[in-house]
Amino acid sequence: MCGNNMSAPLPAVVPAARKATAAVIFLHGLGDTGHGWAEAFAGIRIPHVKYIFPHALNMPVTLNMNLSMPSWFDIYGLSPESKEDESGIKMASERIKAMIDQEVKNGIPSHRIILGGFSQGGALSLYTALTTQQKLAGVVALSCWLPLRKTFPQECASSSNKEMHVLQCHGDADPLVPFAFGSSTAEMMKTLISPSNYTFKSYRGLPHSTCPEEIVDIKHFIANQLPPLGDE
Repeated sequence: MCGNNMSAPLPAVVPAARKATAAVIFLHGLGDTGHGWAEAFAGIRIPHVKYIFPHALNMPVTLNMNLSMPSWFDIYGLSPESKEDESGIKMASERIKAMIDQEVKNGIPSHRIILGGFSQGGALSLYTALTTQQKLAGVVALSCWLPLRKTFPQECASSSNKEMHVLQCHGDADPLVPFAFGSSTAEMMKTLISPSNYTFKSYRGLPHSTCPEEIVDIKHFIANQLPPLGDE
């Protein structure tokens, strides 16, 4: 997948402290792996939630002089007018949908699963949530944008997630994915899902990164959308 026939390494996992009745699948950004985010989320773990951090396959990335690195899909440029890797985005999205299906087979219903990601991973999480028939608990989208935005709302006309809750976060000093991209994504998303379920948070002085305040906001969102079941 994603322009590469190699098998992806097994995801990094932060297991639930007790029986898992909910899950978070979180996708890293370009050139990264899931390990760093696994460490970040380990500090905000909720006992009944399993955290899964897949790794993207290595592939040449046009934006970075065709150097091979972990990437969910190819990136040609960072402007709104840049060509997009439609086939790669769709292939990567199918991979994430298969991961959701696997967790459902493991006993966690899709409506108890939050999908999320940072930068390229956040973009893929938004696209996947809007195009899947799997009803999700919500999405955490950090420092990202909505890919293939010109094909919406057609692609999500039958989406099961028009009422899903979304937490979108963006630093106002981001030099790579400008804050304006984040705010315009938020405005478009509010036309695709219930605007009352959409939260867009900005962080003063934050570059293309995360911060303790953002991590705490993520924990509160997860706790609200994935509460313990009655017998927990």
